Amino acid sequence: MAMIELKRLNAFVTVVEAGSITRAAELLFIQQPPLTRLLQGLEQDFGVPLLQRLPRGVIPTEAGEVLLQEARAVLARAEQLNAAMRRAAQGEQGRIRIGFTSSAALHTFVPALLRRYREIYPSVSTQLEESGSGELLEAVVAGQLDVAFVRMPVKDMPELEMEKVLEEPMWVAVPAGHRLAARVSGQPLKLEELSNEPFVLYRRRAGQGLYDAILAAYVRAGFSPHIVQEAPRLTSCLSLVGAGLGISIVPASMTRLGGDGVVFLPLDASTQLSAPLYLARREDSHASSIISTFCQLVRRLQAGD
Repeated sequence: MAMIELKRLNAFVTVVEAGSITRAAELLFIQQPPLTRLLQGLEQDFGVPLLQRLPRGVIPTEAGEVLLQEARAVLARAEQLNAAMRRAAQGEQGRIRIGFTSSAALHTFVPALLRRYREIYPSVSTQLEESGSGELLEAVVAGQLDVAFVRMPVKDMPELEMEKVLEEPMWVAVPAGHRLAARVSGQPLKLEELSNEPFVLYRRRAGQGLYDAILAAYVRAGFSPHIVQEAPRLTSCLSLVGAGLGISIVPASMTRLGGDGVVFLPLDASTQLSAPLYLARREDSHASSIISTFCQLVRRLQAGD
């Protein structure tokens, strides 16, 4: 049997609910003869009478009662589908895949953003992925992620669009028993004071932006760090610091982790060390309403909205 058009089902339901073909024609803004032909065609398609004609009006037959219930369900589902498509076109329904580095997740901005996004767009499912900046950027380029919060800008990935979200200071993490741990709380450290310290650093691929920034700061200070261990993640760095392997320099948001055996000390402003946070997306992603509304919310929260 040929597919029954939704408008024919709607016409049938309207006739039954109105109890009159004449009244239904008025409600549907069509003439009565075309409506009558439409109903007759519907009966021919199903091969059974659907309406019983009375001296004044119509009522559904037994088959018509069944069709009435099914047609109402089909029309309601079609309206739900239309509403879903409208929400999708407005970025209010669907899925977004969000990547972030471990340090980005610790900054209060990112959890607050995700919480607010879920409140505003409850029909959008969020898929979260934590990894290093390099891996996240590659995943965005490959279309495996829609957006990613990373710590480094990129110049060799023309497919990406980078937007700075925030910038935070860097702090020194030292073992609890270290000589610097007894320093007066809040008194900033100069980088020169760390010249002879064993240094724990995260691998460049995991955090290229921060890695390069730290080395550049040491060069400006006139010496190179004595790197004794590289870790796959910033959180791993803190574990190694807590184990007494050396010191490290991490974004201020990492101090929220605390950690056994680790003391955090601020760096002097003269070090010119800070940890930026960028939002990465593909340049061709502007056609996506979901990605665009997410980026708009990022900007709104940046502005304090």
